[in-house]
This record gives sequence, C-alpha cells and structure tokens, in this order.
Amino acid sequence: MPPFLNLPDEAAYRAHYEATYVRSRITTHHGIPVFFHKDKFGHAFYEATNRDGVKNQFSMPRAQRMNWIGATLNAAAADWYQGWIKPRKRYDPSRSVAVAFGDFVVVLRFSAKQNGELRANFVTCYDADNSIGKIRQSPTWTLQDCRNALGV
Repeated sequence: MPPFLNLPDEAAYRAHYEATYVRSRITTHHGIPVFFHKDKFGHAFYEATNRDGVKNQFSMPRAQRMNWIGATLNAAAADWYQGWIKPRKRYDPSRSVAVAFGDFVVVLRFSAKQNGELRANFVTCYDADNSIGKIRQSPTWTLQDCRNALGV
C-alpha cells in the first residue's frame, strides 16, 4: 500500500489535491485522461458526523489516502467494477469503481468526446470497509462495455 500522506492541516491537503490532481495530467492505466475538479475536494475528503449524508467535517483518514487515488488509477492489477446508479437502481458501464489497495475505492464517471476519445471525471474516493463486499459482487467494468454504453 502507498504510504499515508501526512500534512499539517486541511489547507495543506487542499493545496496538495489541487497541485497533484486538479492542475496535473492524470490518466488511468488504460491511458484515459481523468479530470479532477476543485469542488470535489469536499465530497472526497469530508464525512458526515451526523450520519445524515451531509458532509460537514474534514476527514484526516480520508485525506491521508489522497495519494492512493493516482496509485489506484495507475495500478495495472487494480480491480474495476461498474458503478451503481442508485436512482435508476442499476449498474452503469460508463461509471467505474477501481480497487487496488485493500478496501480503498476510486469512483469515476466516463464520457466521450465528439471524436470518440474517452475521458473520465473523478467523482470520489473512500475506504469502503462497509460496502466492499457488495462492490466486489458488481459486474466487472471493461473498456469495451464503457465504449458501448457511450455509443463509441
């Protein structure tokens, strides 16, 4: 497993996220570019203290795994699963959940440019200790299934 990232405070983690992911070129091991947006920091590195779904507190355990995102996306041996779309109650081959290090997951949403090239957007990452069993029972994500779902 990659080492934990130990920075002094939330501001340092935010700056690291922006420098490492938002302003850098990141690709999956498939060669697909992954785009990270500044506003995803809160979704990925905050957690709900009231268990009501409202992420209201910075999570040091989540932030310490920040460098695991790139390591997961670049791990050739990572397991890739289709993402679950809760409102539609179905799996979606244009979404993926990548798992390479224990229960840590990275969630991506794929799209295609007009020329057919794929790209991905970072959705979130977390330690899926409560849901990893369900994730590992999901259909396998494949590049071909993703292309078919996107019509390219």
